[in-house]
Amino acid sequence: MDPMLNIAVRAARAAGDIIIRSLDRVDLLTITPKGRNDFVTEVDRQAESEIINILHKAYPHHAFLGEESGSQGAAQAEYVWVIDPLDGTTNFLHGFPHVCVSIGLLYRGRPEKAVIYDPLKQELFTGSRGGGAMLNNRRIRVTKLTGLKGALLGTGFPFRDQTHVDAYLAMFREMMKDTAGIRRAGSAALDLAYVAAGRLDGFWELGLKKWDITAGIVLIQEAGGIVTDLQGREGYLESGNILTANPRLHQVMREVMEQHLTDELRNPA
Repeated sequence: MDPMLNIAVRAARAAGDIIIRSLDRVDLLTITPKGRNDFVTEVDRQAESEIINILHKAYPHHAFLGEESGSQGAAQAEYVWVIDPLDGTTNFLHGFPHVCVSIGLLYRGRPEKAVIYDPLKQELFTGSRGGGAMLNNRRIRVTKLTGLKGALLGTGFPFRDQTHVDAYLAMFREMMKDTAGIRRAGSAALDLAYVAAGRLDGFWELGLKKWDITAGIVLIQEAGGIVTDLQGREGYLESGNILTANPRLHQVMREVMEQHLTDELRNPA
């Protein structure tokens, strides 16, 4: 395995161990609100600290962007590790078994490496630009479905910022007419890994953060999928508005969404 991926896998597994050890004491954790419907626990912080310590020892000149600790390291660093130590904190607090550790690596702003680890199911998703995407050392691919009929899609409701909730609900209503189902499981990073593995045919969400999507982008692209914003453009790392599927289904989904885009969604700040 690629040396950088090896270190990231070690860091993700260490964070996963912290999460597992905390499962039977969730009721004793200190929970701090970060914003509307957004929480952090000492498990999030401990897991992120462990990840950064491991990566920093191996790559002391790399920078870091963590959900809990923010930016660390040189502002102009070529390599930036983007970390979500516990994606699905609300799920974790409720005992809902859909959480993961997500570690992505940006090189000059482009997603290059990916590790998404589900410690509850012991599933390890890894990917490297040009090297393919894997689940527990088995090659994965996106599905070949060409239309919405029979599709199983993933999404995320705009639970923090509801500025675009009307546009989102219009998209949701239109999508559910023809699909086999739409799932909102509560961990965008793991949902993206599921698209790469063919468990979901496509996914869309508004207002995600870099730590939610950096690793998943690599996995999907290496699994043969397309990742864009809602209009089929680049810029999704900045806007957080993401649409992904195999190339043909992606086009169908984009055409459905196009009729419901507001001016703000077409031109995000």
